[in-house]
Amino acid sequence: MYFLVLCIICSTGIFVVFKSIEKSGIPSFPVIVINYFIATLLGFLINPGQVNAGRIMETGWLPLSILIGILFIIMFFLIAFSTRKAGISVTTVASKMSVIFPIIFSMRIDPSDRLTLIKAVAIVLTLGGVALTVYRTREKNLDLSVIYIPLILFVGMGVVDSLVKYAQHHFVNDSETALFSAVLFLIALLSGVILMAFFPKLYGNFLRLPVWGWGMILGFVNFGSIFFLVHALNFSSPEGKGMDSSIIFGINNIGIVGLSVLLGLLIFRDRLKPLNWVGIALSILALLLFTL
Repeated sequence: MYFLVLCIICSTGIFVVFKSIEKSGIPSFPVIVINYFIATLLGFLINPGQVNAGRIMETGWLPLSILIGILFIIMFFLIAFSTRKAGISVTTVASKMSVIFPIIFSMRIDPSDRLTLIKAVAIVLTLGGVALTVYRTREKNLDLSVIYIPLILFVGMGVVDSLVKYAQHHFVNDSETALFSAVLFLIALLSGVILMAFFPKLYGNFLRLPVWGWGMILGFVNFGSIFFLVHALNFSSPEGKGMDSSIIFGINNIGIVGLSVLLGLLIFRDRLKPLNWVGIALSILALLLFTL
């Protein structure tokens, strides 16, 4: 359970960093590139044993890490594009509701992860709770003709989480979690560096200390979000008992949304509407059901 708690804290840290750099007027793309560099370095440093290309090439998870790393960059641009075209509220709901993909996928590939009545009710409450918690008044300039963008984001984010689950279930054990994460972030870093060639105006930001400071913080929490999630999915007690992956994804998503809202209230002075409080209540109820 402590791996799941650490994953929630790190994932929420990503929200705090992006919110902070937005308020500071710091461009996010250079921070993203630096973050991938730090996350890659951290993964290789804490990986047990020697790292060599031959060992990595022999792993079954290499193609998946390459695909996930590329999707990381694509989803970043899609989030930015969707926020600009469809609005931040629609984009947030689309990204958070994508949790349904890894939940269903986990039950499909893991025979021990079965759908029960309590779990089904908890999943429905999770989706409703998340949607209402992150709900904001629809932007007046919302262009309904571009609603396909958040829909693509909804599917894309779900696919990324499902691929992480597939890699963990079939290939990635605890001893390889750091290496898997490092290679994943290395691919994202290389993709980011290639894309940077199309934005020469941003080069000067790499000489700014605040950009490196936020990039390092983001790198640590971003790495932790993947590293601890895989550990949580792999975890089992000495008796061989573990938590269903579908439950882990559900609790993780509720925890991230809940903690993000709490920090938004305390740090950024966000204001909640009555519907948001209803969403929080539903999320708490879903969390209680998941723990059963």
